[in-house]
Amino acid sequence: MAERSLLVVVELDRRFSRGRAIWRIEDEAGELRELATSAGSLVIGEMLAKRHEPVPGTLLGKGKLEELTELVKQLKAQVVIFNRELSPSQQRNIEEQLGVKTIDRTQLILDIFAQRAKSQEGKIQVEMAQMRYLMPRLSGKGIMLSRLGGGIGTRGPGEQKLEVDRRRVRDQISDLSKQLDRIKDRRHSLRVKRREGATPVFALVGYTNAGKTTLLNKMTGETAVARNQLFTTLDPLARRIRLASGQPALLTDTVGFLHHLPHHLVEAFKATLEEASESDVLLHVLDASHPLVSEHAGAVDEVLRELDLAGKPVITVLNKRDLITEPQRIEALGRMYPLSIGISAKTGQGIDSLLVMMETQVEAALTEPVCLSIPQGRSEVLASVYQNAHVMHRREQDGNIELTVRLAPASASSFSSYIRP
Repeated sequence: MAERSLLVVVELDRRFSRGRAIWRIEDEAGELRELATSAGSLVIGEMLAKRHEPVPGTLLGKGKLEELTELVKQLKAQVVIFNRELSPSQQRNIEEQLGVKTIDRTQLILDIFAQRAKSQEGKIQVEMAQMRYLMPRLSGKGIMLSRLGGGIGTRGPGEQKLEVDRRRVRDQISDLSKQLDRIKDRRHSLRVKRREGATPVFALVGYTNAGKTTLLNKMTGETAVARNQLFTTLDPLARRIRLASGQPALLTDTVGFLHHLPHHLVEAFKATLEEASESDVLLHVLDASHPLVSEHAGAVDEVLRELDLAGKPVITVLNKRDLITEPQRIEALGRMYPLSIGISAKTGQGIDSLLVMMETQVEAALTEPVCLSIPQGRSEVLASVYQNAHVMHRREQDGNIELTVRLAPASASSFSSYIRP
């Protein structure tokens, strides 16, 4: 049975927003509602609160906290969900005052991740992020441990893995990190084999629920799960497609982004997002019908900068045009994003033109073929080549690895000393 959740959306002055874009409090409430619903919760009410600055121990002021306590009793709420990240002391103090489980937006997102992760890599990344989040909360009265029975915010590591002994928790995180490194190495080996040949790679990136998986399904004829909910796809998918000329290419799907995505969550999913870093061209999928489309685009750009992907060639895919009744909206967005195209992943409208644009862009983004000669001991250089170049041929000769590659202009100078005349 779904837990009855009460949402608390707090808006602070701009100076407490860490320089990030400010969303309207109503938009914050709408997205938090979507997140809670995606986690399987029954949203029974919400409270909006505006403050000049946060109260150190409780975030909310005394009067607002008393009002919230009464609302919890009146609505018989089982969990209270805040839109802002709570410090361990704030979470503990608020929970004691309200008498019900209290979680923040970060824990809510981690709960959804725990439900959606299917692959070994995804599960490890989720567990690492959860343990890093929970470790500073394993003190005092053990509130976090006492609620590991079920419901939102409790999925993931069990009590045995979350002993109050922080050293053991750190050891667990270290062990998970090593497991992730081994998986990462295997995935890199697979990518190296995949990149040998003249197959360009495109990566779908975008705000969660923009329609990336639906687009992948339409372009590949696959049936990957695609639902109208947040974070449907957590584990990366890679599928072969044909470009307009019939040339084979690889299309990968990645986890959806979100505004104000906590830094440690980005860090936890860097291994998954390497699919995007090793692509030739990014397809930035936007829900063109959404009223916050420009804010969504800005949130994705912020994460791409954090992942050092801002210099990648990008095609902006203005999706869901079948939901748009005003043609001028697509035209206006096209002016905002010059290398863009309006499509409907659901109906297939515009996808043929997108395939032409993809082929043109990957050709324009690369230099003419050059030969690189890399000493076998320089594995870091070899890894960088596979990440930043289009490898057409590889062979080993005289202790060196010789690669025929096409480089993106931005990265050509990085390998100039390895170019063989």
